[in-house]
Amino acid sequence: MNEKSYTELMKIGAMKKEKAEGSLQEMYVEMLLNEIQLNIEKEKLMKKIDESLEQRNKLVFLDLTGSLKELNKRYGA
Repeated sequence: MNEKSYTELMKIGAMKKEKAEGSLQEMYVEMLLNEIQLNIEKEKLMKKIDESLEQRNKLVFLDLTGSLKELNKRYGA
């Protein structure tokens, strides 16, 4: 018979809990990194959009705003 002792079962339970907590932390880190990446890319695009407005360059403006829309769509923003 393959019965596990109470101690063994508690160890297994603790290991599963640690693994789940580790996965949750990884998910939070990934979300944070995605948010940072989104903000950096948005900031760069916004600066370029401002420059295109100052230069009255409609084609560049339209291209950059299209890129901004795609970025927002990609990240669900």
